[in-house]
Amino acid sequence: MMQQIINEAEEVLLHTYNRYQVVFDHGDGVHLYDIEGKEYLDFVSGIGVFALGYGNKAYNDAVKSQVDKILHTSNYYYNVPAIEAAKAIKKASGMDRVFFTNSGAEAVEGAIKTARKYAYLKDGSTDHEIIAMNHSFHGRTFGALSVTGTPKYREAFEPMIGNIRFADYNDLDSVKNQITGKTIAIIMETIQGEGGIHPADKDFLKGVRDLCDEHDLLLILDEIQCGMGRSGYMYAWQGYGVKPDIMTTAKALGCGVPVGAFLMTEEVGANSLKAGDHGTTYGGNPLAGAAICEVFRQYEEQNITEHVQQVGAYLFEKLEEIKQENGHIIDHRGMGLMQGLEFDTEVAPVINAALDKGLVLINAGTKIIRFLPPLVITQNDVDFMIEILKEALKSL
Repeated sequence: MMQQIINEAEEVLLHTYNRYQVVFDHGDGVHLYDIEGKEYLDFVSGIGVFALGYGNKAYNDAVKSQVDKILHTSNYYYNVPAIEAAKAIKKASGMDRVFFTNSGAEAVEGAIKTARKYAYLKDGSTDHEIIAMNHSFHGRTFGALSVTGTPKYREAFEPMIGNIRFADYNDLDSVKNQITGKTIAIIMETIQGEGGIHPADKDFLKGVRDLCDEHDLLLILDEIQCGMGRSGYMYAWQGYGVKPDIMTTAKALGCGVPVGAFLMTEEVGANSLKAGDHGTTYGGNPLAGAAICEVFRQYEEQNITEHVQQVGAYLFEKLEEIKQENGHIIDHRGMGLMQGLEFDTEVAPVINAALDKGLVLINAGTKIIRFLPPLVITQNDVDFMIEILKEALKSL
């Protein structure tokens, strides 16, 4: 039955993903089950989305309750769930103004537009430049792709939006060298995800903030993957003590319901996008708002960030042991429950072997295994993952 469904998918879906050969049917806690009933320990969480795990009754009830009320009104009208969600994300982030989107890529698009409008209102010019980072990843839409510092994602779709300059992550001199009289913003992930799980060095992030203050530039921090508690802080930049002017978030923000947001300080909000400058049909709909409110409620109730710090430290310790035992592993890095092992060879055989043994993992590039479990995992789940990983590593 599984193979039949896979074959049918390949006949009707555009082949833009090299999918793993499994069809998932349902989930419970930190486990997934395929359509034949096989159980898997999930260390991917839908690429950092299902932070609260599967089958979460309180979350499901909150979403179902909103379904029975109203799903959509458009942004020509107010709705209470979106307002409450905005208040919750403001409280958690310390930012001032919120715009809800449907995805992370849309949040990045909005952040770029905000920065350009902010600069335009200052001098009336439209030739401003943005500095982005090499090996970064911000999304697949044109604006997000334009600031994604990995050429293979951009080459077939050029020309991009233009006026983007790239610097090296964790190299402050490289950033300084890209600043010109036209620079208006610097955009970066607080922890690079797709680029290989690279946390920003504290001195680097603080140095970038100082450069922005010195040259009157906006700092845009992309927290789409590393935000919402995954680093052990609600937003990773909070662990550095460096606040952005604009921030993007998504993934675990809705814990399954598609939603993203870009946020900004009051200064930027008052001097950038105005009525008619930006919009979205579905963004900030009542369903997404209800999901966000329940996510933040449970994060607070369960002390998610403290839990991530504790279990994340345990995961780091166990992956360090794996690194010492295996000569193919050349590096281990990350924060909280966003960690990676870098190998001297391609990791596809390990990921496939793990899947066969009931463990779901993904890569970040061809030589890095990424660990993005639900944030509610326990030390026992880490131990079980390590057992399977050790067996899967024999495939090398």
